[in-house]
Amino acid sequence: MKYIFLLIILIPFSILHGQNKKADIIYINGKIWTGDALGKWANNLIIEGNKILSTTNNYKQFKTRDTRVFDLKGKMVVPGFIDNHTHFLGGGYQLASVNLRYVKSQSAFIAQLKKYVSTLSDKRWIQGGDWDHETWGGILPKRQWIDSVTANHPLFINRYDGHMVLVNSIALKLAGINKNTPDPPGGEIVKDESGEPTGILKDEAMNLVNAVIPNPSAKELSDCLQRGQEEAFTHGVTQVHDMSNYGGWLDLAAYQNAYVHHQLKLRIYSFVPIYTWQKLDSFVKKNGWGDDMLHWGGLKGFVDGSLGSTTAWFFKPYLDAPNATGLQVTDTILLHNWIISADSAGLKITVHAIGDRANNWLLNTYEEAIKINGIKDRRFRIEHAQHLIHSDIPRFKKLNIIASMQPYHAIDDGKWAAKRLDKRRLEGTYAFKSILNSGSRLTFGSDWTVAPLDPIAGIYAAVTRRTLDNKNPGGWYPEQKISVEQALQCYTVNNAFAGFSENKTGILRKGMYADFVVLSQNLFTISPEKIMNVKVLMTIINGKELYINQPK
Repeated sequence: MKYIFLLIILIPFSILHGQNKKADIIYINGKIWTGDALGKWANNLIIEGNKILSTTNNYKQFKTRDTRVFDLKGKMVVPGFIDNHTHFLGGGYQLASVNLRYVKSQSAFIAQLKKYVSTLSDKRWIQGGDWDHETWGGILPKRQWIDSVTANHPLFINRYDGHMVLVNSIALKLAGINKNTPDPPGGEIVKDESGEPTGILKDEAMNLVNAVIPNPSAKELSDCLQRGQEEAFTHGVTQVHDMSNYGGWLDLAAYQNAYVHHQLKLRIYSFVPIYTWQKLDSFVKKNGWGDDMLHWGGLKGFVDGSLGSTTAWFFKPYLDAPNATGLQVTDTILLHNWIISADSAGLKITVHAIGDRANNWLLNTYEEAIKINGIKDRRFRIEHAQHLIHSDIPRFKKLNIIASMQPYHAIDDGKWAAKRLDKRRLEGTYAFKSILNSGSRLTFGSDWTVAPLDPIAGIYAAVTRRTLDNKNPGGWYPEQKISVEQALQCYTVNNAFAGFSENKTGILRKGMYADFVVLSQNLFTISPEKIMNVKVLMTIINGKELYINQPK
């Protein structure tokens, strides 16, 4: 009997000390920023399966003859980057399409497009583009620029912010747009002195042509996803919040198809348009909320357009467009009712707001929804929260609103924003520090393809605020610069919370998923100006090394 008694005592003792747990892989000798407030730094990561077993220094207790040990040799490790705002399949499409982002003249614009058209063997629509008229002085392109080089291809190429497109004459004809076509609510058909459309369509006017563009096939969407995933892994992105590119439901179907066929390696939180909230409500009731690889239940809405397209909604007119204060791209009565109803149904809501009036309107509407539907864990978000009046900044904390911002925009827009807005309004632009100082929760992302799918570039932007034209070496409105640690939190811990996954991702500690990134340099010890040069060496999701970069 005494031997049986000893066995009963010894079994729970070994379990208590974790000796029954053995690691599949152990990463040692790292400079690991865990993001965990209880212990931010560690040297080792012990992985079992797809989760973190421990971060203890005493890693040998978990090692067996089958355990692989990887020496990090002092390299920095951070939790996997989470991007709070992507148009992911559109980004995957753009990787194989014409890239006009960096052309700096009309002639280069035409030449680049002509070169791309020469590679096509069918009569497909030409899409993508991501042009920026500010790079060649602010003159908007015209259909006459490109009609002669687009052959028989209808063309629909967007400004990089996604709120303005250039279409050619073929596309205008297919959509039935001519000099007699009125502007739709929330949009503008730009016309020349004779009243003829120039080919530029803003915000809701874009949908007049969008409606005649064929939907991509399942194969095309799958290809976009695979290209997008590979791009994400090269930049250390392990999870994205996707605001959709193809109406939301097509995107979600593509992710579900990849999931079923074991082709989904990136964690995705999928959003659909807010006007479909009733469809989503039924979908969730039937299918649940998804799982830790693919989940849904989020709704995306729009209040206004963008600063670059002069369609962001402001209280005062633009300096360079004194007759314009922007557009409400969605009927605000409808949007108000959708927000109240979807929140009542328990769905998760985020809405795009750029201009100060758009943000003010949205904060007021969220406040009303809270009063009507009561206090609960809803995690309302404002996508971009780009231009804020000073009195609205503390309301984010008061109402528990998440500011979902994209820091790269600050060093991009900062090149030319002063010609649109006065100093007082610019002081409330990309107010990272003010948001954090108010006690509010700030999250970061890219808005890919509006900005690169690159958190390192985003951290650089948030920490330095050095505009891309190198004209603000001390930072554009430098009082809004934040620390490296704050920027990391915005890309990891805070984003996990915004995506309802804070108990599973965003932090490196026992029981969390093994999603992490190895960097070439320590972000905390190099000068801020050198952050942009830091490379991702490894990207690990679910304990699997999905990207390995071995510099020469």
